[in-house]
Amino acid sequence: MYTMKKSNRYLKILSRQYNSERAVITELVNTQAILNLPKGTEHFLTDVHGEYEQFNHVLKNGSGSIWQKIDEVFALSESEETKKELATLIYYPQERLELRKSQKKNLNDWYAVTLHRLVLMLRRVSSKYTRSYVRKKIPADFSYIIEELITEKEEISDKKAYYSSIIQTIIRIGAADEFIITFCNLIQELVIYRLHIIGDIFDRGPEPHLIIDKLMTYHSVDIQWGNHDIVWMGAAAGSKACIANILRMCVKYKNLEVLEDGYGINLTPFITFAYKTYAKSGEKNLLHAAAMLQFKLEGQLILAHPEFKMENRLFLDSMNLEAGTVKIEGKIYKLNCTDFPTFDKNAPYKLSGEEEEIINRLASSFRHCEKFQRHIRFLYEKGSIYKIYNGNLLYHGCVPLTADGDFAKMNVYGKELSGKALYDELEIWARKGFLAKSGSPDKQKGLDILWYLWTGPNSPMFGKDRMATFERMFIDDVQSHEEHKNAYYEKLEDAQTVQKIFNEFGISWASGHIINGHVPQKVKKGETPIKCNGKLLIIDGGFAAAYHKATGIAGYTLVSNSRGIRLVVHKKFESAQSAIRNEKDIISDTITVENFTERKYIADTEPGKALIEHVEDLTDLLAAYRNGSIIPESESIYSN
Repeated sequence: MYTMKKSNRYLKILSRQYNSERAVITELVNTQAILNLPKGTEHFLTDVHGEYEQFNHVLKNGSGSIWQKIDEVFALSESEETKKELATLIYYPQERLELRKSQKKNLNDWYAVTLHRLVLMLRRVSSKYTRSYVRKKIPADFSYIIEELITEKEEISDKKAYYSSIIQTIIRIGAADEFIITFCNLIQELVIYRLHIIGDIFDRGPEPHLIIDKLMTYHSVDIQWGNHDIVWMGAAAGSKACIANILRMCVKYKNLEVLEDGYGINLTPFITFAYKTYAKSGEKNLLHAAAMLQFKLEGQLILAHPEFKMENRLFLDSMNLEAGTVKIEGKIYKLNCTDFPTFDKNAPYKLSGEEEEIINRLASSFRHCEKFQRHIRFLYEKGSIYKIYNGNLLYHGCVPLTADGDFAKMNVYGKELSGKALYDELEIWARKGFLAKSGSPDKQKGLDILWYLWTGPNSPMFGKDRMATFERMFIDDVQSHEEHKNAYYEKLEDAQTVQKIFNEFGISWASGHIINGHVPQKVKKGETPIKCNGKLLIIDGGFAAAYHKATGIAGYTLVSNSRGIRLVVHKKFESAQSAIRNEKDIISDTITVENFTERKYIADTEPGKALIEHVEDLTDLLAAYRNGSIIPESESIYSN
């Protein structure tokens, strides 16, 4: 019965797309069928920190999802060696083909067997999807042939001969390589429905730009910004304080090539200045030059924004170079270096003329680097501070809390905010920092928020009271190096606090989870990423090589399919070359986080909610057609 849920005006607009009863019925039946397909597999990664080789391999193997499918299909029919060979081929089809052809052993026989195995794999991984969805993924030139191979034909009596003849023809005409590569790429794509990157693509590792390149070609991805992403976003937007931070970190981790080769940023003026001005600093000249730029620019921001409450990070004005000391939060510390040639005690936060020129030139380079701007625009398009997807809450760092477990308040340009409202407001300003008109007040406010999100005490991406960069560099007293984590990290096992966060963001306690990264879990010290009986998961296991010693592993990833959620614990990845030549997959252990009591279907997912609404709209349109309140456009006197 037509319920008038939607206005006639809306339904008339919908009728332009579905302009007959038959069109509506077809779409209704198809959509209803889709809702009853199993939920697609989601893949969660965080804190990849520029480690492209390992990231790329984990993406290719779906954190073991492809091996799991191989095992399901060939558990009883093939040896472990054969399955390993097939897995490596699926991960690196082009490279393995070149290696196989160089061996020149029974190539046509190998092609026949391999194509047959890949067809079986493709049938398995495509079974969760409609034929229409799969068809759209297949290259148009091969669409008919691949559909024939992966579709069971009950009417053919000798199926084996039918499929074998197709495969033999592919081999005979010299198209086997193309089909193998296409099959492998399709399997990789179909085994994972959606990828979630929960922050920190940049810094520490050598190739974050390659990770972004890879993500830009990935079929379905969302990104929750980490503090190491936001500082690069701030640099692209024009924040000089963010640029100085990036410069210092690239120097510290010996990754200047990311800027010079990855993005074509000209560092010659800075390097020349550092070698000349900081000659007494020896091999630390670049680091000290970048750090002094950073501290001065950050000091200017802190003085301009008392509402940030970061006065404890103003220390240049308390430096006494004659005595070799500095006062921080009322305590005097001995400096291990007093070579600050651009420091002016009468104007401690003012840049020298050369520093001003260098930072202006760098800012211009960052703003006018086409590739860098394209990468950051992608982060804005695909990213957010937090995301709710399929009933799970995804964010990088934390929800800032007070010691009592209440949501911490922050003054954002006159608004006292906390919890979800704080997240939402900070994201608005982060976007204005990049998108607002250059020179406008909103632009500058947005730039300053981007820097705050990188290092501010109430930043949901940072989650500490300070970033003790100055202390770690110039003070030997390790007590000064302490960075105190937000109370959030003390409340991870407190169900009452975690449930408060669920309620704040509208997440179901019965079925939802919080998934975040940011803080490496030290497995070797007994830490576990599974908190609060599996309701909260911190999946930073130290992807970056710099963390391996501390964590004892080489990263966590998370996989959620229609039957449950599993945590994947990765050992150190040897190399892509070893994987290709020696069939050495990354060694991983799997921990079951949750087995769903009932299998999840598309109807239970975020896309499913939209499809359910679509079914309701179509049902109303069908009723309107049948009761005559809307005339199908195909029957209209104006339709011709």
